[in-house]
Amino acid sequence: MTFSLHGQAVSGGIAIGRAHLVSHAILEVAQYQLRERDAAGELVRFDKAVATASAELNALRSEASVPGAPAELSAFVDLHVMILADPTLTDGVRELIRERRCNAEWAMVQQMQLVVDQFDEFEDAYLRERKQDIVQVVERVLRILQGKPRKLAKRKTTTDDDLIVVANDLSPADTIQFKSLKIGGFVTDLGGTTSHTAIVARSLAIPAVVGMQHARPLIQDDDLLIVDGTRGVLIVDPDSGVLAEYRLRKTALELERSKLKRLVTARSRTLDGDDVELHANIELPQDAERAKEVGADGVGLFRTEFLFMNRDELPDEDEQFEAYRSVAKTLGDKLVTIRTLDIGAEKEARALRNRAGNRSAPNPALGLRAIRFCLAEPQLFLAQLRAILRASHYGRIRLLVPMLAHAHEIEQTLALIELAKTQLRESRHKFDDGMQVGGMIEIPAAALTLGPFLRRLDFLSIGTNDLIQYTLAIDRTDGSVAHLYDPLHPAVLKLIAQTIQSAQRVGMPVAVCGEMAGDPKLTKLLLGMGLRQFSMHPAQLLEVKQQIMMADASQLAVRVAKILKLDESDKIGEQVDKL
Repeated sequence: MTFSLHGQAVSGGIAIGRAHLVSHAILEVAQYQLRERDAAGELVRFDKAVATASAELNALRSEASVPGAPAELSAFVDLHVMILADPTLTDGVRELIRERRCNAEWAMVQQMQLVVDQFDEFEDAYLRERKQDIVQVVERVLRILQGKPRKLAKRKTTTDDDLIVVANDLSPADTIQFKSLKIGGFVTDLGGTTSHTAIVARSLAIPAVVGMQHARPLIQDDDLLIVDGTRGVLIVDPDSGVLAEYRLRKTALELERSKLKRLVTARSRTLDGDDVELHANIELPQDAERAKEVGADGVGLFRTEFLFMNRDELPDEDEQFEAYRSVAKTLGDKLVTIRTLDIGAEKEARALRNRAGNRSAPNPALGLRAIRFCLAEPQLFLAQLRAILRASHYGRIRLLVPMLAHAHEIEQTLALIELAKTQLRESRHKFDDGMQVGGMIEIPAAALTLGPFLRRLDFLSIGTNDLIQYTLAIDRTDGSVAHLYDPLHPAVLKLIAQTIQSAQRVGMPVAVCGEMAGDPKLTKLLLGMGLRQFSMHPAQLLEVKQQIMMADASQLAVRVAKILKLDESDKIGEQVDKL
């Protein structure tokens, strides 16, 4: 019987193939009591399973470093190694075995739940998704305790179709095997757009749909599946007509992707002669190579949080400097925009656990985070500023400050930058004394009072993800209100357009670095607003470039001006589709 399921589209493309079900060890855990004399043996069994899991993860490091593997994989494997080594998880399991005389599997699930419950309190979507990494580590240990293989088994299909992995959840380590096993796509019940598995899927260009809730129990091995990773749809046992239609779509999509590669060296210019800069967003120094591969004009957003997350000690100035310098040297004479630490009460950073920004707060999203946290921790902030300034000697680096809202925050930040420069002069370190400093516009208050930004800063970057959330008071990861998260809400569009136009009137560079910049359906809308700098995930860059090369910017300006006068999202959406 044909039926379809809907989830979150996290990696575009179409996959057609047979279902390959992956069991969910956590759902298969039973509880049983141990005799007192058996508790010691159970502790030994648990410790051996942890040691085996650790060995597996260390072995995966070498697999993750093979040519062609995404740079993100090594970092994700390292994260799983650190989670497994964290006594918060393993010591709690041992205590439960000793005190309650229960089996190791059940104890581990109970302790896992205690830990992941803490993550549900985080306001930040990316950090909240990290609870899935804990679940994936626990799943690995449970499989060893249960004597089940971790690796996906090689299977042959009876046709030329690919295998479609169907699971409750998958770890990034699982995806390492996808290329060698002819995995065409995957669907999971859990996960979100910011999950590590979703990030890896995009890096590998594997069609994927996550957050499907009930796909795993409804699908059987070898069911014929269609995964539409662009629309977020899974079709089970399609009829011949639907199957034929999707085979044509898949062929056309693959042909289109091959054509896009020809645009790597093409100039990003509209039909009427306007040049448009296309930059890449990166999270790790290794990502700079991917930015080069797609012909990015530079890095528009280098998130620096990776250096501070999931570790017990803060990175020192030299470690930060080496990371920033490596990106600058990789990009050569291209621009690299480094965002200062965007961390705070809602973010899990063990090294910052006792700092002001990691204290309990009633509403972390509105609390001491990003620049507020950095200004409350000036020594930590100064170390990062010195590292960025030192790296500026080796390339075209500029500094981007997140979550600014007040004029006094700008003044304090600039004063600390000057202090960092003075300290570097005293220690005889070289740096670019004219390094540009910009601010992120991601709070409505900033977009509505741009004067201090325009007078004191060198450039602006609009973070549309947070701007939408703060404007509409919507957490898009909350299923009960996610449908209200709307990039085309008239208030959101007016704030973006006003920011772009205000910056252009005074000749200040302005970019968009949120998800809107990487959505090809919105490229012409942003061009019509006057945007000439986009920054996005490297995988999205060529498709956006294609839209730019087919656009007439002067005509779009007239049409978009009319769209901005509309006050209903549905009507705006209709007009944007017509662009």
